[in-house]
Amino acid sequence: MLSAIRTKYLTGPESSIFYILSLSLMLAIIGYIVSNEWLVLLFPFLLVLGGVFLLDIKAIYYLLWASIPISIQFYFPNGLSTDLPSEPLMVLLMLGVLAIGISKIKQVPATYILHPITILLFLHFAWICLTIFNAHDKVIAFKFAVAKFWYIIPFYVGSLFFLRTLKDYKRLILSILIPLASLVLIIIIKHAIEGFTFVAANKVIHPFFRNHVNYASILVVFLPFVWFYHRVQTKHIFYIRLLLLSIGVMFLAGIFLSYTRAAFVSLGLIVFSYYIIRHRLIKYAIVLSLLLSSWWIYSLVNNNKYLRYAPNYEQTIAHKDFESLLSATYKLKDISTMERVYRWVAGFRMVHRHPWMGFGPNNFYSNYKSYTIRAFETYVSDNPEKSGIHSYYLMTAVDQGLPGLFLFCVLSFLSLIYGEYLYHRIKNKELKLLLMAALLSQIAILSILIINDMLETVKVGPFFFLNLAIIVGIDLHTRKLSQTSDPKNIQNTH
Repeated sequence: MLSAIRTKYLTGPESSIFYILSLSLMLAIIGYIVSNEWLVLLFPFLLVLGGVFLLDIKAIYYLLWASIPISIQFYFPNGLSTDLPSEPLMVLLMLGVLAIGISKIKQVPATYILHPITILLFLHFAWICLTIFNAHDKVIAFKFAVAKFWYIIPFYVGSLFFLRTLKDYKRLILSILIPLASLVLIIIIKHAIEGFTFVAANKVIHPFFRNHVNYASILVVFLPFVWFYHRVQTKHIFYIRLLLLSIGVMFLAGIFLSYTRAAFVSLGLIVFSYYIIRHRLIKYAIVLSLLLSSWWIYSLVNNNKYLRYAPNYEQTIAHKDFESLLSATYKLKDISTMERVYRWVAGFRMVHRHPWMGFGPNNFYSNYKSYTIRAFETYVSDNPEKSGIHSYYLMTAVDQGLPGLFLFCVLSFLSLIYGEYLYHRIKNKELKLLLMAALLSQIAILSILIINDMLETVKVGPFFFLNLAIIVGIDLHTRKLSQTSDPKNIQNTH
């Protein structure tokens, strides 16, 4: 065996690759010794990555998804931060997808570009770019638009490029499932050592997750795909299905032990939504949600009624056990809940000030302090971590104006309505399960966004665009196959 390896890699045609990689590794080690800069050690990895990129860009796509669960936020000395290794891979894949798209623009079917979801997504992005010109701080607004672009291209356009068969989708889910399940197992073990305490829930998840909300959110958002993967394993031996079922139970345990209220609500909502979609009720559910939201906002704003809910500064504190947290939330005495209200009040006043173009993308933090009301102030209102408004919908209205919020809502709600219509139109069982998983995942994301700003985070944001791509991809391929062949054969080509 050693002789075969020596023949192949030291004297065979692959020898040049072996020597190049060996030389790059040696130079990286020398560079690290001389400069004491650990980033130099990434050079061999980047070289291999570049080779893979040139030979098989689709492998980079799967690698990017596999990196998402294990990505760590890295802070540079100048104050900037990035998610490693996912963000560099995002940029690399964006460049590759753009290169492919430009070089093969004539081969791209017009149905991809003219699909209503694609049009709405790029209208939403175009409005973001337009609001840059009216932004209070144009630099951070431009950075936000650039970051949004390198989410859309790899995760939406890239998914339409690379996911063509059910086998592709299964490979994608598996590439996320393995690292994520491994992390959940490690975190639960670490949490068990700490006695599964509420206080430890925010500690055991580091360094892979910023906070327990981030951790719980990716579990809720990805759980429908675990369900899909389990359901399609009908031809495999029993222990594989049992393993997937165990992973699903482990994810549920991880969500419960994260003590995240938004995740609990989202989990209940996706179970409820399964039956809503099955009974073709998604349109009515959306209308009812909008009516209730509008009524609630009006009831608070009318005659400044919201001022009655101002918290008691001395009694609004953080809690160290989950039961006390739930009780304090109900009584409006929990500090995280009331700090949200403090920022929401400022957000509504900001929307009233600039309702059409907003303050500019990512401009909430630098402008909201002058719009706050002191009666809602809490112990953490100085906001040293520079966090956002904690409601993606309100943040969109503040940053991009009401038209921006309208475009985002139309995009989100149309994807659910169209997805439900498609679910009842297609016949293939596996495709129906995949589509249902994407819809439930999207509903989980949209519910989490009510009290969190997570669409631009690497643990949640990619799934929003993936779900859109799944809906569009299944729609277009189903239409194409229904015109050319028996729909029963669809599993072989999509």
